[in-house]
Amino acid sequence: MKCRCCATRLDEPGLDNVFLDLGTAPPSNAFLLPAALSAPELHFPLKLLTCPQCLLVQVDEVQAHTQLFAPDYAYFSSYSRSWLVHAERYVDEARERLALDQRSLVVEIASNDGYLLQYVAARGIPCVGIEPTAGTAAVARSRGIETLVEFFGIGSARRFVAQRRRADLVVANNVLAHVPDLDDFVAGIAELLEPQGVATFEFPHLQRLVAQRQFDTVYHEHFSYFSLHVVRRVLARHGLRAWDVQVLPTHGGSLRVWAARDASRHPETASVHAVLAGEADAGMLAMDYYRGFQREADAVKNGLLEFLLQARREGRTVCGYGAAAKGNTLLNYAGVRPDLLAFVAEASPHKQGRHLPGSRIPVVAEAHLRSRRPDYVLILPWNLQDEISAQLAYIRDWGGRFVVAVPELAIS
Repeated sequence: MKCRCCATRLDEPGLDNVFLDLGTAPPSNAFLLPAALSAPELHFPLKLLTCPQCLLVQVDEVQAHTQLFAPDYAYFSSYSRSWLVHAERYVDEARERLALDQRSLVVEIASNDGYLLQYVAARGIPCVGIEPTAGTAAVARSRGIETLVEFFGIGSARRFVAQRRRADLVVANNVLAHVPDLDDFVAGIAELLEPQGVATFEFPHLQRLVAQRQFDTVYHEHFSYFSLHVVRRVLARHGLRAWDVQVLPTHGGSLRVWAARDASRHPETASVHAVLAGEADAGMLAMDYYRGFQREADAVKNGLLEFLLQARREGRTVCGYGAAAKGNTLLNYAGVRPDLLAFVAEASPHKQGRHLPGSRIPVVAEAHLRSRRPDYVLILPWNLQDEISAQLAYIRDWGGRFVVAVPELAIS
């Protein structure tokens, strides 16, 4: 295995660079239809390695990304209200900062179901989405968002420019981690941009993942886990310069990097230096930082299991809410099955009626919560805890309580 950032060999004998080993697991968004429950289920190794040269944390592409992001991909962005609010705020900020108008062009890579571009279009700004999964793209098109169904890279960028024009803004929200070939992807964005254009990248910050024990954000669809130091290096190889960075609360703690070719038009802000300094102060520039995370993941796993086993001994019922990929990582690593977690309620109809991969816990509509009246609701997408707790506040009527497992078990 070679580093996808600098091509250093990562599997040399004696190299102490394992960041996290979660054994084997199925793809986290490979939800099972009832008919598939009698068939074998593919599991793949899920081990993260740290590059000793550039310090990128990464997993090997054990399953082709074309299979991971299949036409029936089950994740639809629009089912989180807080994420929609986040997207709309971003659109307004980008319009103001970059003076976008009806003469501009915005392109979003991995545009999913049009969750963000709907706000771009509503403001009269021309936009196009590029999305590899046909199901989500179909929803975006139903909203009037032009969407190309393909994987993005330098080839698709050249075709786009030849057939249309370059973009004033390229949006890449939570996609950089999903890219097996970083150079091909970033080269494509550089090709797609106008000379004065800007690209923004949002991605979960590795520093927050470590500090908050967010091991459940590790799954096969995430090929890489980034610090700002590493992202700057990748961008620079393709003539892009990170001129601003914003620290965001989304996904447990993310960064939004604003990048461009033109240094004079976009001078580097103090926030870039602040985040880089924070990473250095945390020790992220040395390999020692990347050792020992296994113990943190095991502590979270053990805390959850102790709670579930105690609840079962006491005859209390526990169900889950939110059939998120991170929840599948947590449940599979902990070995949780329907005997400990009866079902997971979920807002998205695209997941209801299926079963979680690996654990095979049934996914049901929210109405099951009211009929079953569980003692505890385990919130699997803990990053949406406030939103979900408010939405499900009625469980308090029968004495129900909320539980989260990350960064440590908490009952409220």
